[in-house]
Amino acid sequence: MAFFRRFSSVGLLLILLLLLLLEHPASATDTTNYRHATILKLDTPLIFQEAPAFRNGETCASDNSTIHVAMTLDANYLRGTMAAVFSIIQHSTCPENVVFHFLWVRHEPEVLSSIKTTFPYLNFKVYGFDTTRIRGLISKSIRQALDQPLNYARIYLADMLPQEVERLIYLDSDLVMVDDVSKLWGVDLKGKVLAAPEYCHANLTNYFTEAFWSNPELSRTFEGRRPCYFNTGVMVVDMEKWRKGNYSQRVEEWMVVQKQKRIYHLGSLPPFLLVLAGNIEPIDHRWNQHGLGGDNIEGKCRGLHPGPISLLHWSGKGKPWLRLDSRKPCNVDHLWAPYDLYRSSKHSFEE
Repeated sequence: MAFFRRFSSVGLLLILLLLLLLEHPASATDTTNYRHATILKLDTPLIFQEAPAFRNGETCASDNSTIHVAMTLDANYLRGTMAAVFSIIQHSTCPENVVFHFLWVRHEPEVLSSIKTTFPYLNFKVYGFDTTRIRGLISKSIRQALDQPLNYARIYLADMLPQEVERLIYLDSDLVMVDDVSKLWGVDLKGKVLAAPEYCHANLTNYFTEAFWSNPELSRTFEGRRPCYFNTGVMVVDMEKWRKGNYSQRVEEWMVVQKQKRIYHLGSLPPFLLVLAGNIEPIDHRWNQHGLGGDNIEGKCRGLHPGPISLLHWSGKGKPWLRLDSRKPCNVDHLWAPYDLYRSSKHSFEE
């Protein structure tokens, strides 16, 4: 009977705890709970196969230039980051000249260990992103992934990286490069602070709300320039000009307006457009074949745009590793699969 009473007490306690959890579930809009729950799923670290050791070619002997590439580092996107890094060094003529600068919100030992074991010869540095500066400036967007603080780290690259980094390529984690990164590194910025592919056929009106366009003071911000959409997932940045022009604060100022008036729906992209659209150096579209992840709501399949391709970018809701694992990939996802170093991945090539 004593054993039965002890068992009943424990059982009752468990039932009450379960009822309490059901009554007060974690809110889907609670960023802290969402991040914590996501990390808990990764108690078993992802295991990647070791990448080959890519070495400089003979033509690199007289080339002492260092190519600086910045990317964010997060357990949730680690598989994408690994594929991106692999694609960059695999197609580089001088892979040993490439230095990676990884930005992360929290120290995640399993993530750092994965980078070191997968790329033993990789030249990289890791920087902690202090989210206190951005925490009160983030507005809820149409997709929760866009609300994460790390998505805004690109605004502060010039503050976080050493002063000796005068030029930088920023890349998202959901892309692969199929060309030599030195070609992107060598683009002529022509005195501009930033270079990226421009898409002037896109309707910029759609990126801002009626509250923005109906306010004469706000909408006049584009006067004197021809603003065109550009994707912030692929950028070549003059870090010295960014620092001298105080661009981080200029982007922040629009985020403050957004908190007051709700002038756009997306995350970190619109304030970039407000500050820089029409004032960047446009480069060939081949360097950002973007939108392969579909739209931000459903992530429906999309095909490739016509023309040459140097970089494939799965911007949008759909990510290739998730669609491949679900055995319902889009055609373009098979272009990402060869760079996937995840050991346990078993992709289906059947539509």
